[in-house]
Amino acid sequence: MIYSRNEEELISIGQNIGSLLNSGDIIVLSGDLGAGKTTLTKGIAKGLNISQMIKSPTYTIVREYEGRLPLYHLDVYRIGDDPDSIDLDDFLYGDGVTIIEWGELLDEDLLGDYLLISIAHHDDGRQLTFEAFGPRSQEIQEAILNG
Repeated sequence: MIYSRNEEELISIGQNIGSLLNSGDIIVLSGDLGAGKTTLTKGIAKGLNISQMIKSPTYTIVREYEGRLPLYHLDVYRIGDDPDSIDLDDFLYGDGVTIIEWGELLDEDLLGDYLLISIAHHDDGRQLTFEAFGPRSQEIQEAILNG
């Protein structure tokens, strides 16, 4: 578990996470509206050397960015239980890093090896908890928590 007291710390945590990621890595972000999922993604993008402004993919469902690796930023809240409405395979098995907001709504088997980051909003900051689903995500989790 990691605690962030403000937006700058959350971005810094994300930047550290982004610096650890490799092609094919999948991060699922879970948290209520306004918890900080897109803010954390901004930091991850910095860690991937992405200079573009990161925006929430709520209305577009997918946003793509170029950096050290491509970043695929998805919000699957609106696709609900019809993941076939977009071709997720292009992103999940592409050559970049995939970040999925509301990914807990998808079938776990679809995701394979992924790291779940849950963000809880508290009065004095955000609490991030990590759960690894596979060997690669376990490596990432250990590097985040020990580094």
